[in-house]
Amino acid sequence: MTTTHEAVPGEGPQQRTVTRRRRPLTFDRVSFMVVFLGLPLTVFVIFVASPFVQALYYSLTDWSGFSSGMNFVGLDNYVKLFNDDIFLKAVRNNVLLAIVVPIVTIVLSLTLATLVTIGGSGTGTVRGLKNAGFYRIISFFPYVIPAIVIGLIWAQVFTPTSGILDAVLNQIGLTGFKDFAWLGDARTAMPASMFVMIWGAVGFYMVLFIAAIRGIDPEVFEAARIDGAGRFRTATRITVPLIRDNVQTAYIYLGIAALDAFVYMQALNPGGGPQNSTLVMPQQLFTTAFSKGQFGYSTAMGVVLAAVTMLFALIVFTVNALTGGRDPRKAKVRR
Repeated sequence: MTTTHEAVPGEGPQQRTVTRRRRPLTFDRVSFMVVFLGLPLTVFVIFVASPFVQALYYSLTDWSGFSSGMNFVGLDNYVKLFNDDIFLKAVRNNVLLAIVVPIVTIVLSLTLATLVTIGGSGTGTVRGLKNAGFYRIISFFPYVIPAIVIGLIWAQVFTPTSGILDAVLNQIGLTGFKDFAWLGDARTAMPASMFVMIWGAVGFYMVLFIAAIRGIDPEVFEAARIDGAGRFRTATRITVPLIRDNVQTAYIYLGIAALDAFVYMQALNPGGGPQNSTLVMPQQLFTTAFSKGQFGYSTAMGVVLAAVTMLFALIVFTVNALTGGRDPRKAKVRR
């Protein structure tokens, strides 16, 4: 409740006073703050902030994970970490995944989404390809399969002696791939793993982009068609700028999934692949903690992984902001 002093003719601004009185704390206001502010904050502190603080503390100790005793070692774990060639190799693999997997997945998803929404006939009403609903169902199907199942299935497909892939390539005359170990060769292990991750994610993000494109006014596409814009120009100059925020969100989610990638890599190459070519940070963390009993050291790996993930998200948001994201004056559609 606010009470203001009425202005008197001839009275200067310094003589006018404004008195503000706080609204009384009623039961409704208190209960609202407790339920909708206090409770979510409490849950966040207990289940998100508190475990992270605990992990940060454990990373500064030599805790074995199987005993209550631990010694404070300061930053020794981090010094050891950044001198660990195997962990640094895992970091490089994660960074490579975070760059390649999101880009390829988004490009494929956008292409398919464009085809089934506005990639139909070049005349008449703007529409997608014929039987677009069937394509959506087929492409989305891999996403409903658990990641561990996808990894195990493709591990069998890539098996040298009994895998379907080598058998098919052999049948079509590519005998050079007979009994070829796709996951056992350092040259192909990572590309094959990337393919599996992309295959499992394309369908979901295709549906996400379809929903975003459906939200664009059809008159925009009709105007572009009248102006003579082709499908590629329409996609790059109209569709992508108008669903930019959706693309940013997809890139962040895919990047985080690539920085994790534990399930796929553990199913495809539990040991990290030849010459650690597919080893990722979560795999090394898991092995260090449960096989070597070095929970303090492995927790330091987890802290680094969390920092890399937050840095990745920060970079994406920064790049988007610097290139005109969320600014209608900069992100306008170019014709």
